[in-house]
Amino acid sequence: MTTSTLMLPASGEQDLASWAAVAFVASYSSPGTRQAYTTQVRLWFDWCEQHHLDPLADVRRPMSSCTPATSRRAVWQPPRSRSSWSCSPGSTVTCVEEQLLDHSPAVHVRRPKISQESTRLGLDRSELGAFLVQAGLSGGNDHALACLLALNALRVSEACGAELSGLALANGHRVVRVVGKGNQPALIPLAPRTARATDVAVGERTDRPLLARKDGTRLNRHAAGRIVRRLAKRAGIDKAISPHSLRHAAITAALDAGCSLRDVQDFARHADPRQTRRYDRARGALDRNPIYIVATYLAGATGAR
Repeated sequence: MTTSTLMLPASGEQDLASWAAVAFVASYSSPGTRQAYTTQVRLWFDWCEQHHLDPLADVRRPMSSCTPATSRRAVWQPPRSRSSWSCSPGSTVTCVEEQLLDHSPAVHVRRPKISQESTRLGLDRSELGAFLVQAGLSGGNDHALACLLALNALRVSEACGAELSGLALANGHRVVRVVGKGNQPALIPLAPRTARATDVAVGERTDRPLLARKDGTRLNRHAAGRIVRRLAKRAGIDKAISPHSLRHAAITAALDAGCSLRDVQDFARHADPRQTRRYDRARGALDRNPIYIVATYLAGATGAR
């Protein structure tokens, strides 16, 4: 097995743990989620093999509280995020549903707390502006990709996966249809600059991917990462940013510009508003505290000053 693939047991083998792991990973539609959980399951299987433990029969509650450490110096380490931790209870719940375990050892395990601050390394307003300037000077795919990520807050998989046929007009808006997280379709209005950059990048093409290389093949996430790093270097940005850093910056910019949390949540297509709030760097600012608005509102009713 590799860290990106789970293999089915050979014909005739009764390896219930492997069958359960494959079934658990296959139950998710998102390729990114499947890859992340595959890595976690693979690390768990490797650790069990090293310590001569059965991944099903020998699992206990303390093991469900941690994830296998990638370092050889440690046996266990706390999960880095809530999503990486959820692989353990999720897989054991699946085993209970399939009657491979009598009960889940992860039922009473406490989930790790989520930090109220996003740890993603993003760009501030000036840096994002300088980045877009360099993207405009570069033109072509560079400019179109930069606008899709930094102005429209697309995920890199959405930008690279967009089809030319997805460009359309809807209620007077230029839009693009993309397949979002969890294979959910989304209709994204294009900022005017994004629409112009996309038109230039497409040129006379009438088919193929929206972002295509010179040979007509689709621009992938690795090529997109190289473009982002190259433009960041030209803009004098010394941070180690990624395509997702631009999405992060776009969401943060929307909050800083005064857009409502509800509108930004829709803009980012977050299922949970708490995830959107993590991008709000100014949410603790005293100037925005509702106490002043409440005091002024009630003063009009009481005659107080």
